[in-house]
Amino acid sequence: MSLQLYAHPFSSYCQKVLVALYENGTPFEWRALTPEAPQSMRELTEIWPMKRFPVLVDDGRPVIEATVIIEYLGLYHPGPVRLIPADPRDALETRWMDRFFDNYLSTPVQKIVFDAMRDSAERDTRGVADAHTMLETSYAFLERKMATREWAAGDTFSLADCGAAPFLFYADWTHRIGDAYPNVIAYRKRLLARPSFARAVDEARPHRNLFPLGAPDRD
Repeated sequence: MSLQLYAHPFSSYCQKVLVALYENGTPFEWRALTPEAPQSMRELTEIWPMKRFPVLVDDGRPVIEATVIIEYLGLYHPGPVRLIPADPRDALETRWMDRFFDNYLSTPVQKIVFDAMRDSAERDTRGVADAHTMLETSYAFLERKMATREWAAGDTFSLADCGAAPFLFYADWTHRIGDAYPNVIAYRKRLLARPSFARAVDEARPHRNLFPLGAPDRD
């Protein structure tokens, strides 16, 4: 098979790419980065010494970073769902919203989650508090954006939604989206109802014990 994906099903950035693959029914081979498949991690280390994932390999050519992978799929393995708009202005808005979800949702969530994995003597109390504040600010910004949109960049599901789906999913587990943000809550529900993301969520269910803050009994 041409495409191999080195990924863990519970990883938000891996789910971002999985949503894009599932949206277009793109065939690929799982190279699961789980304890049951140690060879996959050894292969990943040879491909990308940073050991970060997901990594896509296309006939021996590695493609690294989730957003770049999705852009690559659109260029070399396009399907019926175009995740980057053809219009350059619409594409710019899509890429901007993709950056918003990466930098202002995923980054603070990871700060909080990774801090919880540290020994108590090594925790960054101030950094975690700042991350919670950033998430609250991001929810308020997104609330205004989603007042007039069905999807992150407009009326069409796009690259931005591929990232928004897992990042909002885990953000709500980390810093609950309050009732003051009904548009964000409704958007998150639409994402969960999207078949591509629903599939990724179901595939990750067996790994919920990995969430260091404790996975809530919802979703």
